[in-house]
Amino acid sequence: MPGAIYAEGLVKNFGDVRALDGVDLDVPEGTVLGLLGPNGAGKTTTVRVLTTLLRPDQGKAFVAGVDVLEHPNEVRRRIGLSGQFAAVDEYLTGRENLQMVGQLYQLKAKDARRRADELLERFNLAEAADRTAKTYSGGMRRRLDLAAALVVSPPVMFMDEPTTGLDPRNRQALWEVIQELVAGGTTLLLTTQYLEEADHLADDICVVDHGRVIARGTSDQLKAQTGGERVEVVVRERDHIGTAEELLRAHAVDGGEVTVEQHTRRLTVPVTGGAKLLAEVIRDLDGRGIEIDDIGLRRPTLDDVFISLTGHAAEEETSNGDDEDGGTGEKSEKKAGAAAKAGKK
Repeated sequence: MPGAIYAEGLVKNFGDVRALDGVDLDVPEGTVLGLLGPNGAGKTTTVRVLTTLLRPDQGKAFVAGVDVLEHPNEVRRRIGLSGQFAAVDEYLTGRENLQMVGQLYQLKAKDARRRADELLERFNLAEAADRTAKTYSGGMRRRLDLAAALVVSPPVMFMDEPTTGLDPRNRQALWEVIQELVAGGTTLLLTTQYLEEADHLADDICVVDHGRVIARGTSDQLKAQTGGERVEVVVRERDHIGTAEELLRAHAVDGGEVTVEQHTRRLTVPVTGGAKLLAEVIRDLDGRGIEIDDIGLRRPTLDDVFISLTGHAAEEETSNGDDEDGGTGEKSEKKAGAAAKAGKK
C-alpha cells in the first residue's frame, strides 16, 4: 500500500526550466520525510504539486489516499500547509487570522476562538494577539502562519522551510509542536536547509538536486554512505594552513580530499583508525611545529552528506526560495496558500 504521501514520476516544466524531472516519493503514515536540496533543486515545486497549488506535466500523486489531480478539493480538506512565505491577512489581528482559518475549517465560533488562544500562547504571540498582522515583525508573521497551519490537526502536513527566520527559542518550540503532531499520527513532509533540523526531526531524508531524488535513507544511512570518521583541526596561525594540509593529506583514507576553511583556519580530512590515528596526527603536527587551537575526531554530519552529494554546502538562508517558476513563487503562494491551508472549497 502506498504511504500517506505518494508520488510517482512527477515532472514539471516552466518554459525551458525542468523543475521536476521524475520525482518519486513514498512517505509512510505517521512519519516525517525531510526533503533537502540546494536552492532551485525542486523542493518547493514538489510541495506545490502535492498540495494542489500546481498541476504536474506528468506523473501521479496521492495524499491521504486521495488522487491529487482528480480530487484536489478533497486533498485540501485533509492537509495543512505552511509555505515559504507567510499567507496571513495583514489587516486582521493575529487572533482574527487564526479564528478565520478555524471558521474556514468549519469549526464553531467558540471552538475557533479557543483554538486561536491556545496557538497564540504556544507560539509566543499572546501579547500581540490584538494587533494587526501588518505591525508584526517578519519572525512574528512566520509564527502566525505556522500557527494557522495547525488550527486543526490534519492527517497530513506540509511545511516548506518552516523555521527560516525564527530565533533558536521559537525554532525549538516548533520542533516540539512537530514532534507532538507526529506522535499523534500526523504525517509530515518537511523541506529545510537547516540540516540539523532534518537530523533532529526526520525519520527518512530525501536529497533532491536538479529536480531529481539523488539519495534517500535515514540520517545514519546517508552519513554511512559519505564515509567514516573525520579529523578536524583548527590551526593557530594562518601561515601554517598549507603545511597542515600537506600533513593531513598523508593521513587521508582512499585518496580523500582535505577540506580547508581559510577564514576559520579549520581543516577536515576523512580518516580511519580512530583515537590511535588522532594521536598520530597530533604528534605529526607537533613535530612540524604547528600549534593548534582545536582538534577532534567526529563522524560525518548531514553537511558532509550534502556536500558529497551536491558538490556544495546548503544555503541556510534564501531570499526567493526555489522559485523555479521564474520568480512568481511568492505571489502565487500568497494567493493560494490560505485556501489550501484551510481546505477551502
